[in-house]
Amino acid sequence: MFDRAKFWRYARYTILTVALLAAGFTLYLDIRVRSEFEGRRFALPARIYARPLELHAGLRIAQIDVVRELQEAGYGQGPREGDPGWFANDNDWLEVAVRPFVFWDGLQPAKRVRVAFEGGAVKAVQDAEGRDLPLARLEPLAIGGIYPANNEDRVLVRLSEVPKHLVQALVANEDRNFYAHHARAALSFLRLKGLQGGSTLTQQLVKNFFLTPERTLSRKITELFMAVLLEIHYDKDEILETYLNEIYLGQDRDRAIHGVGLASLYYFGKTVEHLTLAESALLVGMVKGPTFYDPFRNPERALERRNLVLRETKDRGFATMEEYSKARAADLGVNQKAAMGTSPHPAFLDLVHRQLRRDYDEADLRSEGLRVFTTLAPRVQAAAERALERKIAQFDRGKIFGEPGLEGAVVVTDTQSGEVQALVGGRDVRFRGFNRALDAGRPVGSLLKPAIYLTALAEPSRYTLVTPIDDGPFVWKSRGAPDWELRTALAQSYNAATARLGTDIGVEKVLATIKRLGIEREMQPYASTLLGAVDLSPLEVAQMYQTIASGGFRTPLRAIREVTTQDGRPLKRYALAVEQAFPPEPMYLITAAMQGVVREGTGRSLSNWLPPETAVAGKTGTTTEQRDAWFAGFSGDRLGIVWIGYDDNRAARLTGAAAALPVWGEMMAALAPEPLALPKPDGCRSRRARRPRSALPARRPWASRSKE
Repeated sequence: MFDRAKFWRYARYTILTVALLAAGFTLYLDIRVRSEFEGRRFALPARIYARPLELHAGLRIAQIDVVRELQEAGYGQGPREGDPGWFANDNDWLEVAVRPFVFWDGLQPAKRVRVAFEGGAVKAVQDAEGRDLPLARLEPLAIGGIYPANNEDRVLVRLSEVPKHLVQALVANEDRNFYAHHARAALSFLRLKGLQGGSTLTQQLVKNFFLTPERTLSRKITELFMAVLLEIHYDKDEILETYLNEIYLGQDRDRAIHGVGLASLYYFGKTVEHLTLAESALLVGMVKGPTFYDPFRNPERALERRNLVLRETKDRGFATMEEYSKARAADLGVNQKAAMGTSPHPAFLDLVHRQLRRDYDEADLRSEGLRVFTTLAPRVQAAAERALERKIAQFDRGKIFGEPGLEGAVVVTDTQSGEVQALVGGRDVRFRGFNRALDAGRPVGSLLKPAIYLTALAEPSRYTLVTPIDDGPFVWKSRGAPDWELRTALAQSYNAATARLGTDIGVEKVLATIKRLGIEREMQPYASTLLGAVDLSPLEVAQMYQTIASGGFRTPLRAIREVTTQDGRPLKRYALAVEQAFPPEPMYLITAAMQGVVREGTGRSLSNWLPPETAVAGKTGTTTEQRDAWFAGFSGDRLGIVWIGYDDNRAARLTGAAAALPVWGEMMAALAPEPLALPKPDGCRSRRARRPRSALPARRPWASRSKE
């Protein structure tokens, strides 16, 4: 028999239990919404910049190179009155409307500058009124970041910075009743309105900010609960500002574009406050589907969607007919710049990241929005990338050194400051993987010879540039190493002379010189070390040759100049550190000897790229069985190191002169290097070479010629 009283008793218990569970669930969501919304900060990646281009009279740079850098920074061509971020050409003059930028030394406001060029150099720099300026500093090019695990990137903006027409277009198209409905009434929620159809802006924010993207009934109910709670506790402007910084608006390779602040820079090359109605409408239109309406890949679809947003904006009374017509007639206006991803120069960023980790926690680098100003020179980096890619492709096509698959690495530094201006980690310059410039320890061959000669020249009572050295066959025994004979690999090799010189001086002394040049890696005191049977990375080789190129001043290579907070407050300055490691006399002599290598030795084919008056100094390097090819050389302003080889270390037909030197030559030819002028120290005198006695084996002045 049906017990009505018992049924209703259980029904009341069930209803009470459900109510308690709902109350508990609501309380849990309420606590979560308030704690996460108030306590959560956007994870802002460390933003990394190249060096700022500082234009001044006499600077050796062509107008086209400045234009390319402006284009890479998102500057448009042609004047835009009242709007910075453009440039205009007028024969030999270049006018630039510089965007405002916060440097480590403070805010540089927007301004206009005019730059005159003549003969591949800057002739004059003026302000908008025609007054001469000692220097004009352009904003640095953004070259990447150190991102959270999901590679999200954004530039935070305040609601007050966002143009009113962007907010109006967003509300008109995404949530017409955003400012009218109030969640405390919750009528739509009680009717479960929203389980079907479009979501409000608040619901979209909840979905992106708190929840996973799964599409289930329980997730949708949770979304509605949280949207109600969010609107109970926070006003519309707070919700809208968070939404504008959170919304996903596209993909730049492996970098996710979030928020209207970054989107305006990425798509239009301008800060959000300078967006036009047409540009704002394009961003609003992309909210529905950033990939589907991508203006780079689907411009016609994006244009159609933008015009639909403009029409809705007009129909809702947020734009006049005149404003609508003008915006609809405008083209998309997006930047035609190459995709950057997390960085277009991943090998250089790898070096920056490693140097940053000495001073900052990894979590801070990925979330605190630090601004890192580096030493990368975009023009130099581009020249290094082009030369390496082009030459390796050429070698592969002709199978000049063997089967396709050659790899390479390049390091370029400033000879005086030790700043790394360019770094390439492999033939695929965009590849984020094994960084050969930093991690490929390969035998360096004859690149160690200058250290042997420098050790000898430090003893002027025994050795000069014209001291004869026996080049006959030579055997040297050392404890812990096998007996070996150094013979000529080619008809006129001087390897034996180098080995004899090194052993006469003392291997330990040579190793001490190598250490003073900046090599920290431990080396064994074997005779084979004298001829380069030691593994070094291209960056280590660059550190060694940096000391030679700077005239004996050892400067640790650095890739960072300044680090600031996201609002520009200085944190750490990476100051120049210089130590005199060698006196000027032997450095002058070894540099003169290396100029001889280029003038008449194994590096003489550089004349195909650079005129003799450039007077560069250099050294080729080839390792056993021609597995590795090296070239190290420097002009008056830049040092470059090039390595070419196979990752599997196969025996090939590689030589420094035929494989590495052409990359170096093509790269430097594009950069118009300063001539290398050597002021002679007071302690240096000129002498003639002595003729060897006939009774002795053939002797030759050891610095007059050089073989790999």
